[in-house]
Amino acid sequence: MARLLVVDDDHAFRLSTAALLRADGHEVDVAPDASAAVLALGAHAYDLVLLDLRMPGIDGIQLVETLRIRGESVPVLMISGYGTVESAVRGSTRYNGFNLVAGQATIAAFGSNRTPDVQPLRRGIHGVSNAALDTPWPKLVRAKSGLAAWVKREDDDIDALFDVLADRVRAPEEALPNTGLTPEWERLLSAPFIVSADYGTRCSTVLVVGRNGTVALHERTFDASGTRTERTDVSFPLENEHGLGARSR
Repeated sequence: MARLLVVDDDHAFRLSTAALLRADGHEVDVAPDASAAVLALGAHAYDLVLLDLRMPGIDGIQLVETLRIRGESVPVLMISGYGTVESAVRGSTRYNGFNLVAGQATIAAFGSNRTPDVQPLRRGIHGVSNAALDTPWPKLVRAKSGLAAWVKREDDDIDALFDVLADRVRAPEEALPNTGLTPEWERLLSAPFIVSADYGTRCSTVLVVGRNGTVALHERTFDASGTRTERTDVSFPLENEHGLGARSR
């Protein structure tokens, strides 16, 4: 079972969620705000953090940015009982270098510091790298093609999605994007999965929302050589606004 951290300023929701998760066999800690969450993360290693989007003081998005700066690699699942998908995405535009996709079971929207407006996502396959939504960089085109092939097969093989993310094929010279980097860096960064001693892919995550209302988060972490080091699989049956269970393997 997993060790989880629930961060939410709503006392009743925080305790009821923790109780449900513990009943399913998980080890669960709780934190009422971002400061308490940082202390908990400094003291323990967690498989997943359930983080409230809107909290007094430091909100969920700011906390995620703090964790990124600190080098924390723990998976984070954002939760909120307020507003809409559009309002959640709009909040992300306050931060530099931020791309965010937020959604519910049937709708999703994209926001970024690079675009002034929230973009509702139409049905289909979308992708984002370090640029605008659906920028046709070779690695994004390859990844979207791999996802489309997986969807067409109509199976539940999650490992096949990790195969798409693990693609180390670099783009041919003539297809390299011109982002202002040196040709050597353009080549290195042109693969969906990047391997180098100093910079590269350190984790791959697959988040699946099933038609039955179950959300499953799967994550694989890697060292500098591209060798897998850890695996996390956690699923959450979403019963209602405050009904939440979890199980992992």
